[in-house]
Amino acid sequence: MFHFGPLQFLLYLALVPLALIPSIFYALTLHRALARCAPESRAMEPGMVWLMFIPLFNLFWNFVVVNRVSDSLEREFHRRGAAGPVDTGRSVGIATCALICVSLIPLLGILTSFIALVCWILYWAKVANLSGQLLPPLGSAQPSAPVA
Repeated sequence: MFHFGPLQFLLYLALVPLALIPSIFYALTLHRALARCAPESRAMEPGMVWLMFIPLFNLFWNFVVVNRVSDSLEREFHRRGAAGPVDTGRSVGIATCALICVSLIPLLGILTSFIALVCWILYWAKVANLSGQLLPPLGSAQPSAPVA
């Protein structure tokens, strides 16, 4: 029924790294967002984000990461004196995770994959924006680390 020849195999080998590149930058964005939060605000260590690259486990872990990144950002913004609730993109992040899971269902996956991609980009942009807000303004003095 389906023929998987050498040309298809080479195409597959070329597409896998292309798909991984945005995923690596996405994980790096989440890692940086967590690293910019004070340790007492973090709901997880930044390095734990990279567990998203474990196949099948990532279907569960993506939900954990979205919730913990959102919790960490909320805590950090409140620690820095943000008034009122902070939209951390949790709802679009959870929608992304759910749509990715649904996209594994044959036929239904065709419909949900594009929507999952759009939600993923929206969540990524939201976290990147919030992470950028956690940087000190340009020209401001950054506190120096204590000398050991």
